[in-house]
Amino acid sequence: MTTTLYTHLALFDGEHDGFTPDSWLTVDDATGKVAATGTGTAPTADTTVDCDGQYVMPGMMNCHVHLGSNAHQLAASERSEAETTLLALQNLKDLLESGVTYVRNLSTDYDVDVKLRNAQAEYGFPAPHVVASGRAMSATGGHGDSPHHTGNESYLVDSPDEMRHAVRQAFKNGADVIKIMATGGVMSVADSPLDAEFTKEEMAVATREAHARRRKVAAHAQGTSGIRLALEAGVDSIEHGIFLDEEEAEFMKDHQVYLVPTLNAVEGIVEHGAGKIPDYMVRKASDFAQAFFKNMKMAVKAGVPFATGTDAGTPFNDFATGYWDELHLLVHKVGMAPQDVLYAATRNSADLLGVSDEYGALTAGKYADFLVLRENPLDDVDAVRQADKQVYQGGKRVYPRG
Repeated sequence: MTTTLYTHLALFDGEHDGFTPDSWLTVDDATGKVAATGTGTAPTADTTVDCDGQYVMPGMMNCHVHLGSNAHQLAASERSEAETTLLALQNLKDLLESGVTYVRNLSTDYDVDVKLRNAQAEYGFPAPHVVASGRAMSATGGHGDSPHHTGNESYLVDSPDEMRHAVRQAFKNGADVIKIMATGGVMSVADSPLDAEFTKEEMAVATREAHARRRKVAAHAQGTSGIRLALEAGVDSIEHGIFLDEEEAEFMKDHQVYLVPTLNAVEGIVEHGAGKIPDYMVRKASDFAQAFFKNMKMAVKAGVPFATGTDAGTPFNDFATGYWDELHLLVHKVGMAPQDVLYAATRNSADLLGVSDEYGALTAGKYADFLVLRENPLDDVDAVRQADKQVYQGGKRVYPRG
């Protein structure tokens, strides 16, 4: 076994609080996994990399993006599959360079996320590891059913039987996770985030089919009634959760249902949308923003498990900087402790994605996906914004390329 030793670093391993100074990390070059970590005198290795006292942490995970979307161009329905694929490739590169080493895509036209996930090993393009949903489950006339809907956008389902068929088809097409549009949304024309768009029975079929295959269901759920129905149906995560109430928060805590708030999706529209995107989007986001942040503060205090996601691809919420903005908002607008934000970005997200056996921490036997930062993100979470931070996957530096 040949090994690479990283010395003189402060290590946050993803399982214990804080960065431990005077640490070292050894990687098995053949497997790309962590062989050992420790402090003080380091073992010998075939190659040694001196980190010069910098801060090392597990690669970050973004649990909610739309790879086929452009945050600065609302024309997704007009793109061909080739254009969607090229855009997704650029978005994957931007995510990796931002420090995201694992991503969950929750709905993209043409199942492009599934196809790129399958192609990455063969073609070697720069990308985080991908958990792919393919197309989402939408109700006719609901969120995800655009005025000019085509079969390439989402599965349209209007009964338990149709849900069962669509979920099975999604798995046949290669989906890792199922995305259901439990409520209306900010960006859809004909509905409201307050609208519950699937019945409990319809969503329960999705969770039964997914859980039978040891897979998970993510629910786009913004209004209180839709959140409640999704939780009763057994979903594994609530995406957005704008009008989450205290009873639902307690349920999520007790049943380990993750909340992926995607704060930056609302913040981007409120801060930059006026006069640049349709008025209905700005109006809906502005009307709900205050309640959103208030309810997220409540969820933190209630002990709801959080994972990080951005909804990247929504207006002014891009793949290069949106994740940094999300972490900033969690600390400065929701009041989450920086240590808890780092857990949400690493081990919690790995648990939600179902990959915690091999990712999300820097301990022996897990893949050496990590970041090297000059400043401590526990002192200032914006340390992750460092443009030239080093990004590693499987112990190999993927950015900046040497």
